[in-house]
Amino acid sequence: MTTKENENWKEMLSELAYRVCRLGETEAPFSGSLLYNQEAGTYHCVCCKSALFQSQTKFDSGCGWPSFDEAESGAVRYLEDRSLGMVRTEIRCANCDSHLGHVFDDGPTETKQRYCVNSVSLSFTGKE
Repeated sequence: MTTKENENWKEMLSELAYRVCRLGETEAPFSGSLLYNQEAGTYHCVCCKSALFQSQTKFDSGCGWPSFDEAESGAVRYLEDRSLGMVRTEIRCANCDSHLGHVFDDGPTETKQRYCVNSVSLSFTGKE
């Protein structure tokens, strides 16, 4: 797992990305720059650049955050999250422990998964 000191992350990330990725906050729904992205390519961790999701797994769930039905193999860690009076599954980058969002078992595709991801925790590389 890649680790850095908080000061290094603060220098590397925007204030919002730092709060979401390193402190576990959530960006406002329908505010992320990648929410409506429909280009073919790969979504990466904004902190360490690890590949997390492929564009063909992205779908519009209507929740206000980019949603995917499958993560790249081994790219995501799963943690129980009992905050806000509910039980959810938090997802983090397996390489650098960046907070990405949550995954739910209510997706509309065959996988039944809905990875609900903060747009600010991602970068995107289009296919050439």
